[in-house]
Amino acid sequence: MKNDNNLVQKDLLVEFFKKNPIRDIKHPEVVDWVVATYRKRTGKIFRDPDRAIRQLAQSGFLMKVAKGIYKYDPSKVHIRELEDFTAAQKETILKRDGYKCVICGRGKKDGVDLHIDHIKPKDFGGEATIENGQTLCSQHNFIKKNLRQTETGKKMFIRLYELAKSENNEELKKFCADVLETYERHNINGHIVWEK
Repeated sequence: MKNDNNLVQKDLLVEFFKKNPIRDIKHPEVVDWVVATYRKRTGKIFRDPDRAIRQLAQSGFLMKVAKGIYKYDPSKVHIRELEDFTAAQKETILKRDGYKCVICGRGKKDGVDLHIDHIKPKDFGGEATIENGQTLCSQHNFIKKNLRQTETGKKMFIRLYELAKSENNEELKKFCADVLETYERHNINGHIVWEK
């Protein structure tokens, strides 16, 4: 076993993709190779390959072909610097949002973790500015992922509509239908299908 303590996990992922260019690669193949290779070369465990793969895609090194499928195409690599919020920016955003999730209103006093989220995701060119930041609880930050705000909202209203239907709550059902029909009227996020 070679003991390469200087091996950077990200570099190992880059090595894998450079050895496999112009090919749609499913997530498990990447993870299995980097985890086994990292252990063989360092004797250590590769703790979070998913995050490292996601960061390579966000930075423009990889293309995300579909959910869990990535491709490295040297002719299409466009590395972009992804901006993170500074500690001062995070504090300003938290204070502005009242130290509460802007979606559900829960905060630290409720025992939830708070995150500072890019309203326009970094993947789509969202900058680390106070105006592009919002406070989300960990649950709503996870739900949003890299969705645009309008996509997140539409999905949440669809879920709320389904819940209202299951509870026979006609008032809430009508409210959600009105909002969802507004999405349709303005042709916003038509790729997210709402079944009435």
